[in-house]
Amino acid sequence: MIVRKPYANPYAAGVALGLVLLTAFAVMGHGIGASGAIASTVAAGVEAAAPAHADANAYFRNWTSGGRNPLDSWIVFEVLGIFAGAFISAALAGRLSRTVERGPRALTRERMLWGFGGGVLMGFASRLARGCTSGQALTGGALLSVGSWVFMLAIFAAGYAVAPLVRRQWT
Repeated sequence: MIVRKPYANPYAAGVALGLVLLTAFAVMGHGIGASGAIASTVAAGVEAAAPAHADANAYFRNWTSGGRNPLDSWIVFEVLGIFAGAFISAALAGRLSRTVERGPRALTRERMLWGFGGGVLMGFASRLARGCTSGQALTGGALLSVGSWVFMLAIFAAGYAVAPLVRRQWT
């Protein structure tokens, strides 16, 4: 029997995340985020599948111009590290399992569809906003960007506004 360890102290985890952000600024010269990794991976896929289309598209050209390989970006390896770190952390804490977290009234398929739909919507919106939640909130917030602070407030306000609408999923 695997004994589950308690979750990390949120204050200690917050300090650790702040130190990671500070290290990213000191070593790489800019903050952290995830949407850039997804965008560069998609650009690499489009360039491999349809090079003429990638070259004709201004968005993809930002990632592929001058013979650059979009997968050379350190941010891609940051995101791979996030997945590896999450897996190792869950394994060490005895929380590695093949389950879908859901409320008693929600079906697994329904939960997966809502999660996938929300992820696609957030991914699309992050590219429109020129940064994902982590980039906007963590990096922009640390730089005291007014737009990032407005974004964070809007995310929390939207969460509180929508929570009553989806509460039945979890009760």
